Amino acid sequence: MTFAAPLGMSSFKDLRRAGAVYVDKTASMAALLRAPVPAVLFPRPRRFGKTLWLSTLAAWVEPGADAALFEGLAIADDTAAKAHFGRHPVLSVSLKDVKCTSWPECEVALAGAIAKAAEPHRSVLDTVSREGRAALEAVMSKQARSVALQDALRSLTGALHAHYDEQVVLLIDEYDTPIHAAYAHGYYDEAIVFFRNLLSGGLKDNPAVFRGVLTGILRVAKESIFSGLNNLIVYSILDDAYADAFGFVDDEVRGLAEAAEASDRMPDIRAWYNGYRFGGATVYNPWSVLNFLEAQPDEPCPYWVNTAADDLIRSLLLRRAPASLGELEALVRGETSEQPVSEFVVLRDIDRHSEALWSFLLLTGYLTVESRRRDGMRWQAALRVPNREVLSLFRHVFLGWLERGGSPGYRVEDLLAALLTGDAEAVEWLLTGLLVDHWSYHDGGRLGEAVYHAFVIGLLVRMADDYRVESNREAGFGRADVLLTPRQAGRPGVVMELKVPRRKSPEGTLREAMDQLAARRYADELRARGASPVVELGVVFDGKQVWVDSRVTP
Repeated sequence: MTFAAPLGMSSFKDLRRAGAVYVDKTASMAALLRAPVPAVLFPRPRRFGKTLWLSTLAAWVEPGADAALFEGLAIADDTAAKAHFGRHPVLSVSLKDVKCTSWPECEVALAGAIAKAAEPHRSVLDTVSREGRAALEAVMSKQARSVALQDALRSLTGALHAHYDEQVVLLIDEYDTPIHAAYAHGYYDEAIVFFRNLLSGGLKDNPAVFRGVLTGILRVAKESIFSGLNNLIVYSILDDAYADAFGFVDDEVRGLAEAAEASDRMPDIRAWYNGYRFGGATVYNPWSVLNFLEAQPDEPCPYWVNTAADDLIRSLLLRRAPASLGELEALVRGETSEQPVSEFVVLRDIDRHSEALWSFLLLTGYLTVESRRRDGMRWQAALRVPNREVLSLFRHVFLGWLERGGSPGYRVEDLLAALLTGDAEAVEWLLTGLLVDHWSYHDGGRLGEAVYHAFVIGLLVRMADDYRVESNREAGFGRADVLLTPRQAGRPGVVMELKVPRRKSPEGTLREAMDQLAARRYADELRARGASPVVELGVVFDGKQVWVDSRVTP
């Protein structure tokens, strides 16, 4: 069988007629048609199949629907869903390309997007009153602005309802793309006011609409955009309902791998592209799975994270890295980080409030939930990096933060080489240079030993392919601050004891660190794991000054 991955195909009709691979998600559409909910929002990460899902739903309910396209799919056997087959006019609005740098430009682009959605229904103009026809003609000619444009969804659905004598299915894909652009380019307030009025007009108490379905990446904060929509039901990635409607589950991926004659690559696919938790389901990234099965490279590649859409994520993490080193350290090492998260996000709070940042990273797919518990209006969640693909981004962020503006004399590679040989003088000089380049004067004094600890772990991220990087790991007769264990026996291992002077001088504190390394026999753990030789390093931080001593043993 030829494996035809539907890469770049978001039209259900085109996909089915081309004979491309289709993972059946129509059971979730049948469930939506049965549910007594007038308006729903599905926030999911980008490229998790939202556009194709809407296109499939539209192909089922629209007049003139082709039953042959649905042969063998779950919805074709659902009695309740059959009652809506070919019955409802569809107004499908896509805002995925509305990415503008100013509000006037955005308003023009929005008018164009709504006009494009209305174009297939031009015949409706002949069925409405003169006043209504004038408003619709303004929309369809892209001339509507301000109040008229905000009322466009209500006027268009009303005209479709009158023409077909059936309620309308209103689909709005990537509703929040213009809002992301507005946040990035400084016209957030104008965009929020516009969308509040546009969505309320189209979805609140609108007798012309049978179902309103919105997709996007985020649930933008209720108090700003959805304040008028008390009938909107949100199914976020934390909800069990519709958990497997977007993305692929294990059975689906195994079926795809078999069709692509790549069943033997399932371990790679799981490690790199699985691991998202949507409600009670464990989900694969569909974009990356399909790209991998299409190309079948010798080594897995980070398909999903290597796009321009990651610019905002990278920028946010780089700006927040110095203040969040401890949390990022745990994530890069494959551990969880306990954080408060919310199901909605106020974009302009991301830079100011850590909860907004962690929620943003979760909802956009860069983190996932290991476990959670309800804490009032929000969740307290154990967050982790879902898979190796996303981990590659976090490692890149660490290195980018460390190397921004970095002088060649302070290269991280030189530091790592000095650590493995026990060159105390070089380690001292290089660490001092990195602190001078990347920290404000007060960082160490305010945050103490824990931040220096996280700082060092961040430096060592580059070694993760060849070394296991562990902190506070039980070894010998205590807990070593940092252990570098080679993944291949016979290579050097490193144990580090990090300290900040308290009652002693830096020199006295350094002697104490070296004595502790010897007394607690941390190096024994590394020798037992096959490391040879073993480098023991005492490191003392005081402000931006560093003192280092070392001992190398077989």
